Amino acid sequence: MYGHIDYINLLPFYIFIKKYYHNYTIKKSYPSKINEMFEKKIVDAAFISSIKSKNKTCLDAGIIAYKKVLSVLVCKGENKDDFESNTSNILAKILNQQGEIIIGDKALKRFYHDTSCKDLAKLWFEKYNLPFVFATFCTNKHHKKYKKLISHFLKQKIYIPNYILDKYAKKHNLPKKTIKNYLKLISYKISYKEKQSLKLFLKKSNKL
Repeated sequence: MYGHIDYINLLPFYIFIKKYYHNYTIKKSYPSKINEMFEKKIVDAAFISSIKSKNKTCLDAGIIAYKKVLSVLVCKGENKDDFESNTSNILAKILNQQGEIIIGDKALKRFYHDTSCKDLAKLWFEKYNLPFVFATFCTNKHHKKYKKLISHFLKQKIYIPNYILDKYAKKHNLPKKTIKNYLKLISYKISYKEKQSLKLFLKKSNKL
């Protein structure tokens, strides 16, 4: 069973797995819940929050933003973590940001009408000149099977059919163009810079 973060940023992977690996059982939820299911071994594999990836068996794939992300924000208001997140709450603390943490599709929607919000991936890039890895694909079992799946996915050209874009635009009350532009900010392959960034993030999180 694969644990799926049900956010727009993993829409390309969801379409891919449904098309090529439609016999996989998929369990959908938000990031911190997927982390919990992974820890309890309810799911065999998942994109888990980077903060939870230490000492796990992981592949060179994740949810990555370079320079900005638009869907992980700290906004003006009382200090408040987002219960759906693990990594983003820690990231805000590392960056010494005060306010309300908002992640996911609701954050993407808020970004365009709340000028008080700051993009945490942008702040990370400005400080360290590195992309930020929000999640990493890790496995509990069937590692070789998932390694083949991830290798296949990373070689694919990302294409989202219009009817699916229409569905998600309606579901989240966002223009299709906004969703397409947002997905251009997301990448999935963890290479040298991404590994350096992840290592730095975990090192700094240990000091908190």
